[in-house]
Amino acid sequence: MKYDVIVVGGGHAGIEASLASARMGKKTLLVTMLVEQIGAASCNPAIGGLAKGHLVREIDAIGGEMGLCTDATGIQFRVLNASKGAAVQGTRAQIDMDKYREYMREVCHNTPNLEIYQDEVESLLVKDENEVYGVKTKLGEEFLSEKVILTTGTFMRGLIHIGEQTYDAGRAWELPSSTLSIQLKELGLNVGRLKTGTPARIDSGSIDFSVMEEHGGDEKPMPFSFRTNKKEFNPTQFPCYITYTNTGTHSTISGNFHRAPMFTGQIEGTGPRYCPSIEDKVNRFADRDRHQLFLEPQTAMRTEYYINGLSTSLPIDVQKQMIHSIVGLENAKIIRYGYAIEYDYVDPTELKHTLETKKIKNLYNAGQINATTGYEEAGAQGLMAGINAALAIDGKEPFVLRRDEAYIGVLIDDLVTKGTNEPYRMFTSRAEYRLLLREESSDLRLSAYGHKFGLIDDEQNEKVEHKRKVIDEAVEFMANEWFTSKKENLQLLEEIEEDKIKDRAKLIDLVGRNSITPEKFDRLVPSLKDTEEYLKEQIIVEAKYYRYVDKQKKQIEKMKKMLEMKIPENFDFKSIPGLSNEVTEKLEKFNPPTLFNASEISGVTPAAIDIIHMYINLRQKAEGK
Repeated sequence: MKYDVIVVGGGHAGIEASLASARMGKKTLLVTMLVEQIGAASCNPAIGGLAKGHLVREIDAIGGEMGLCTDATGIQFRVLNASKGAAVQGTRAQIDMDKYREYMREVCHNTPNLEIYQDEVESLLVKDENEVYGVKTKLGEEFLSEKVILTTGTFMRGLIHIGEQTYDAGRAWELPSSTLSIQLKELGLNVGRLKTGTPARIDSGSIDFSVMEEHGGDEKPMPFSFRTNKKEFNPTQFPCYITYTNTGTHSTISGNFHRAPMFTGQIEGTGPRYCPSIEDKVNRFADRDRHQLFLEPQTAMRTEYYINGLSTSLPIDVQKQMIHSIVGLENAKIIRYGYAIEYDYVDPTELKHTLETKKIKNLYNAGQINATTGYEEAGAQGLMAGINAALAIDGKEPFVLRRDEAYIGVLIDDLVTKGTNEPYRMFTSRAEYRLLLREESSDLRLSAYGHKFGLIDDEQNEKVEHKRKVIDEAVEFMANEWFTSKKENLQLLEEIEEDKIKDRAKLIDLVGRNSITPEKFDRLVPSLKDTEEYLKEQIIVEAKYYRYVDKQKKQIEKMKKMLEMKIPENFDFKSIPGLSNEVTEKLEKFNPPTLFNASEISGVTPAAIDIIHMYINLRQKAEGK
């Protein structure tokens, strides 16, 4: 009954944590409420999206499973923001929810060093000095371990709301975890309450798709995983459909605000700002006469459709009236009603960057317990928690990604330093170095780590290094090659319908034009014409961002040097105008020796670091240093 790592919860975070730990050679136990629900997509039948697609690619690059599973079970693949720059594009896939769950369950069952046990973890086993050494389950079993990772999702004191009706559940009709969060609070962790929700599901045979707009996948779909064979990737794709709410829908909703749990005070937890319920949207945007809805198939059989954009906790009679007012859904048969769920979470500022809790040794948190939303955010945290738990057992340096290395780094840094009082969702705008963090470069940035930890095999690592070599050599060549304004060159530009140059230009700047296609690239750089197509496309992207990336890298180096600056002893933080009382109190309490140490303190913002840096410089100049 002794394990190296115990993971509590079999959702997206729990899966990645368990697999990472086990694949790194640690004897791992995954304890979950229902084995059949390992990998269940509790809400929308999709993986990825804007910024979320970046997280999936990064999970895959390090050696996680989410991308591979999505490629194997996806039923539609689409690049969002395709008309915009590569830095803000995001891949999204509709998945067959049943096959996704089956795939993940089978992977977990067949992974060496990983055992699965169905039960509820009622409490942690904790030594007097707040050190976790295992878990106790509802059936009375005690499992001992060196590390425990909590990935409890919405199960801690989960409470479902459908109109005036409420019942205890961690997910529709699944039992909640009723005691664990109470213990966490008793152990000194700051435990709060959040809310999320989901829409109704509709019988496909009762939907009139002919009056809706069809929304298909890309003609040449790209897989999520760098380990999926791009040439052979050709999934069967199914369309989604677009319809809209209308004034009648809104009238039904607003006429029942007095029965909406989120307005009556029945729901206490804070909901997700960027994925609001339909009643919240109608209330906040009263001037709008319609809201877009996507009908998404839940499986390849397409017997049930998910109404993306219609999340609600309104009573069932109101849900019926609301849904039947929508074009194409007039005769809709509701298979499952929408609901809201409240659950306990732990303030993420209670965590180190490794996702280990500061107050309780050997305890890690990942996923919605850390106040995040989304399968992708959960999977990323689970992977990092699993890796760090395994590394800590071996006495090795922790694995912490910087903000300029990965969206995962941005996600975790935001959580542990800034915290959140609402469900956190990843956006490209949160990443100040997003030009460096494009989806297609995830393997170049992160696969070396996965290989080091044994999560990426030698063959895949060699492919990544080949890709790196081809791109680097191409960029270096173009950056050093002049394209002059001689007659034949000007004629070439005219032939490929590109603006002429007056003097001369570096080849990389010509290739970096927004109008350059692979066909034009072949004419401009004939020596690279035989480069593999997908690499050629990435070389063009590198050229487009070359000047911007170079500038951003210099900014990063400047920031690194700034963070190395030592803070003088007995530095008077209170004398610095512009620092909030909270920041000043924390700096006085921890007395960090360097700006880097100051930046690691929860609540000390980058803006505060800039101010401190400026005043240290002023002091040094005044002292003639």
